[in-house]
Amino acid sequence: MSTLTDVVQRRRSTRMFLRDKPVPMELLTESLALAMRAPSNSNVQPWRLYLTTGSARDTLGAALSAEARTNPPANLGLPDSFAALRRELGALVYGSMGVARDDAEARWAAQLRNFDFFGAPVAGMVCMHRDLGLPDALGVGMFVQTLLLALTDRGIDSCVQVSTALYPDLVRQQLGIPDELTILCGLSIGYADPAFPANNLTIPRNDLADNIVMLGDRHGA
Repeated sequence: MSTLTDVVQRRRSTRMFLRDKPVPMELLTESLALAMRAPSNSNVQPWRLYLTTGSARDTLGAALSAEARTNPPANLGLPDSFAALRRELGALVYGSMGVARDDAEARWAAQLRNFDFFGAPVAGMVCMHRDLGLPDALGVGMFVQTLLLALTDRGIDSCVQVSTALYPDLVRQQLGIPDELTILCGLSIGYADPAFPANNLTIPRNDLADNIVMLGDRHGA
């Protein structure tokens, strides 16, 4: 097993998987069991995760891809006020793939891969009960992050995807998700294609001062 620091630094958002390399069920189960240890408000454990493999995964990916082609999303889940950040990331990701900023056709073809879970052999949808609020959404986030790190520690790659949650009615129909669950995001799990350029990107992070406000005595906690 790796150190926590190593695992956090190794985790990447994988954007192309080896479709025909399955994830061993025992490693997936171990990772899920660790993720269940995530903290949650009043031990509600608000996370609900629907996972698909094999034909169920292929049917879901095909349905989402067809819907996206017919009814392209107005946006990919980010408000217009933050659109510049998406454009910055897109320049990095698409640039690594050799897709020019003004090549709308190639960019759309790359975006469509989102809806097939980038070819991952395991595709999931993360949900939470509709009556729960923001504190419980934090709990779901901590569950997902713990799962990602547990997978990374076992050599398994992943990607959290907002795009696959943009068609909730279709996803409900495909997976039998009840109405009382809010669909938050998708999740792709598998092994990264080492030949895909965007999988080798290191996405920059802000300086601490951009996101962290520290008050009080800085000489010690």
